[in-house]
Amino acid sequence: MNREELLNLANKYGSPLYVYDTEKIIHQYKNITAAFSKVKSLKLNYAVKALSNVNILKVFNTLKSGLDTVSIQEVKLGLHAGFKPKDIIYTPNGVSLQEIEEVAKLGIQINIDNLSILELFGQKHPKVPVCIRINPHIMAGGNSNISVGHIDSKFGISIHQVPHIKRVVENTGMRINGIHMHTGSDILDIDTFIRASDILFDVAKQFKNIDFIDFGSGFKVPYKKDDISTDIVELGEKLSDRFNKFCKEYGKNVTLMFEPGKFLVSECGYFLAKVNVIKQTTSTVFAGIDSGMNHLLRPMLYNSYHYIENLSNPKGRERFYSIVGYICETDTFGSNRRINEISEEDILCFHNAGAYCYSMASNYNSRFKPAEVMIYKGKDYLIRKRETIEDILRNQEEIKL
Repeated sequence: MNREELLNLANKYGSPLYVYDTEKIIHQYKNITAAFSKVKSLKLNYAVKALSNVNILKVFNTLKSGLDTVSIQEVKLGLHAGFKPKDIIYTPNGVSLQEIEEVAKLGIQINIDNLSILELFGQKHPKVPVCIRINPHIMAGGNSNISVGHIDSKFGISIHQVPHIKRVVENTGMRINGIHMHTGSDILDIDTFIRASDILFDVAKQFKNIDFIDFGSGFKVPYKKDDISTDIVELGEKLSDRFNKFCKEYGKNVTLMFEPGKFLVSECGYFLAKVNVIKQTTSTVFAGIDSGMNHLLRPMLYNSYHYIENLSNPKGRERFYSIVGYICETDTFGSNRRINEISEEDILCFHNAGAYCYSMASNYNSRFKPAEVMIYKGKDYLIRKRETIEDILRNQEEIKL
């Protein structure tokens, strides 16, 4: 989207504001499907946790995508958006057996990453096919918080415990119909996927009649000018050949699955915020905006980078600013950034605001969550209203003192 379009949206809907351009989502989705066109059966399951607005899910439904979910609430959002149960996979971590059973009753594909839960579920529901999440013991990802396939991770069943899985399957009579793995996010090295694929294929060969292999995701997207990203075309060529060879050796064409989230929606998102104040100290010029870590947590949680642009003064002289929020914490979005000169009331744009941005928002400091707008086929739609004090109070039960 261009500067004028974004400014017009800020004027129309106010700030702070999330804007999602669905053309980018569709473009990214087609990029992956094209990269793996040599595979006979491919299925992309969008990771709902990245951006869970029901209207975004509806866009994925029009693309014939599946959904990757991590909670029963995400499952129900997917069903509400029109997805069929067979097109949803549920990959929780640390949830109760009761929640897994409740999801299974809905006809959703279950993915289990815990030996004890696998055994309990198999004993009670041996006829329900189950996918297993393997921990390949591979350190991968752009940040320790998003590296989830290493030996000390809480996610997945260790590859060294595959004999235990087989014993559970033998004792319960349950059927394993899929093998799953996710090593982390922001992975650049294609060899990481290839090494993991060898591990996953070796595990899959030990189970008869599986229907799919799920490689998770973790594809990196560019966050700044000249930034590098995962070469999805090269990955498609290398992994497709290996996958097709596996199917031939396995004696059956199984489905290749991925669960991309950030790759599909990160670049579609823009976060617009108004400058409240310019504050000059002895060493720093701060630009304080009408938002904070309650709306965009990634820079504080992951030290992640979001390119920040001054939409209101694109030709202004560049100066160094630290962009900060209005929360009673040190909520710094970027330190000493070169940005076109900023004044009060200017509108700043944070790029790559589609993934893990609104979905991680909160009401900290009792601030309202922002509105969301979606651009679909050239038209803008308000897809989430800005909150009010009534929303803050809605579920609070007041007592007389």
